[in-house]
Amino acid sequence: MNISLVTVGKLKEKYLKSAVEEYAKRLSRYCRLDIIELQDEKTPDNASEKEEIIIKEKEGEAILKHIKENSYVMAMAIDGKNITSVEFADMINDLGVKGNSNIVFVIGGSLGLSDKVLKRADYKLSFSKMTFPHQLFRVMLLEQIYRGYRIINGEPYHK
Repeated sequence: MNISLVTVGKLKEKYLKSAVEEYAKRLSRYCRLDIIELQDEKTPDNASEKEEIIIKEKEGEAILKHIKENSYVMAMAIDGKNITSVEFADMINDLGVKGNSNIVFVIGGSLGLSDKVLKRADYKLSFSKMTFPHQLFRVMLLEQIYRGYRIINGEPYHK
């Protein structure tokens, strides 16, 4: 299985980089992981709604360039579906069984994802109705992917 994370924004904090590296190392037993960091567009203070749409569209075009046609795309979206870790694991497993060997998780920038990216997504996933910093969310997503593989393989993992 090939798992890709396409993320807007670069990790700056050393502790977050360390966490991502740790989960990438753990996941190497289960899948091929590729993390693609894209430059975030600068949002001016007091940006108008039109300016925000333009920024999301620019980021969206950059995201879409990194998504292959045969990829199953999960967009991280606050209005997406909330599921349990077991349901998430089942989804990853089912995708593999059905021949979807390329899963792309998309994490947008501070303004969210463009309409084009959301339309391209096969599934919109939400971890919560709360908003998380996208840099921290990357670690949370990797942890859930790792947890999912542990569940799939019947390996112990704390509940």
